[in-house]
Amino acid sequence: MKRLGFSLFLGTLALMLGGTALAQNVGDNSVYFVTYYSNANTAGAPDATVRIINDGEKGAGTSGTLWADFYVFDDSEELQDCCSCAVTPDGLLSESVNQQLVNFDLVLTPKLNRHGVIKVISSSSNDPTAPVPTPGLREFATHIQATRSLPSVTGPFSTSEAEAIDANLSTAEQSLLGELCYYAMQLGSGFGVCSCTHEDYDF
Repeated sequence: MKRLGFSLFLGTLALMLGGTALAQNVGDNSVYFVTYYSNANTAGAPDATVRIINDGEKGAGTSGTLWADFYVFDDSEELQDCCSCAVTPDGLLSESVNQQLVNFDLVLTPKLNRHGVIKVISSSSNDPTAPVPTPGLREFATHIQATRSLPSVTGPFSTSEAEAIDANLSTAEQSLLGELCYYAMQLGSGFGVCSCTHEDYDF
């Protein structure tokens, strides 16, 4: 009886250790990230930055290049612009919120965007109208917080940074983002397309 109990103990321990080893070998396969921007294009407020890194899982060289497909919405839930920015293995992409993601000269609707949502798909395609979700990118973003309440946002402002939230990318959401981006590009007459920095240029 003691031998049986000891054997069961060893078997359980082996399963536990094996499970731990397996868990350590399983990476984060997230492909969809969401964050927000606040106090953009606001006098006296600093610019916010979205940073994307390629974890190198897909290997070195051009075969490991992934694209950050950006979809930027205003606080009325309307797509303002979209674009696809390349990130090579172990590379860093830094995007200015004011200058590249919600710039008045780039966005689809003629309004000064101050608050909204930024969605990013980690993709193996450089076409944001038809993303191919592929794990490998990680996103971080700074947020600009006002220390005084509305309606008079005059600062002072504080800055925080956080990793973007992993979200579930449904087939319907993926299709909708691609379609919204397609129509923005087709109907925007040059507007509705955000811009990309040169990789490894940070600010």
